[in-house]
Amino acid sequence: MVECVGVTRTFTRGGSSGWFTRGDAAAETVTAVADVSVAITPGELVGLAGPSGSGKSTLLHLLAGLDTPTSGTVTLAGVETSSVSSRRRTRLRLANVGIVFQHFHLLPSLSARGNVAAPLIETGRSKRERRRRAEALLEQVGLGDRVQHKPGELSGGEQQRVAVARALATDPALVIADEPTGELDTETGAQVLNLLAEVATDRAVVVASHDQQALDRTTRLLRLRDGRVTTVEG
Repeated sequence: MVECVGVTRTFTRGGSSGWFTRGDAAAETVTAVADVSVAITPGELVGLAGPSGSGKSTLLHLLAGLDTPTSGTVTLAGVETSSVSSRRRTRLRLANVGIVFQHFHLLPSLSARGNVAAPLIETGRSKRERRRRAEALLEQVGLGDRVQHKPGELSGGEQQRVAVARALATDPALVIADEPTGELDTETGAQVLNLLAEVATDRAVVVASHDQQALDRTTRLLRLRDGRVTTVEG
């Protein structure tokens, strides 16, 4: 489903103003991901573990096509992400990737149902079909009675579950989850993990987490430090 070969991603930071300035000798290059090679296929629930700053979120963004590598290749659904335009990458993500962002990124003006249905607008489904799909997914994550509530009316854990439901809306082949249980209590977190494990029976799921409960559910675990994969378990 997705493969990285020799992937490195660097960023420039620093300088006298705190940002890069052309010719500013104080600016420095930071390597967030360094020479990572990994292939993830349907049926896998792959975990990414490591301390803050180890490169987990950057690697997730590369896998999802939200970013492109400085060197190396990321191939998503048979397409090398660096070889196409940002518009083509957007279409590629819509067709193949569902993302659970660490900080939710829900649209505050929309209801839970509207947020989950939003990714379906570009798929050509009717409004009735979008509503039915969104309501079914919200029921699946235990929010069947909260479909009309806006994010500001939901707890952090409820917003997280809306984000999970939204990631599944288009029935993607690849699901990317950044700390999917970070705002959840143990019981609710277990429910979300059960759902992701069920989803992983016929698609690829990648979860970055500090939560040992989440990491214990993975079929393969990659440990990162300083942008490099140090160990592979499973």
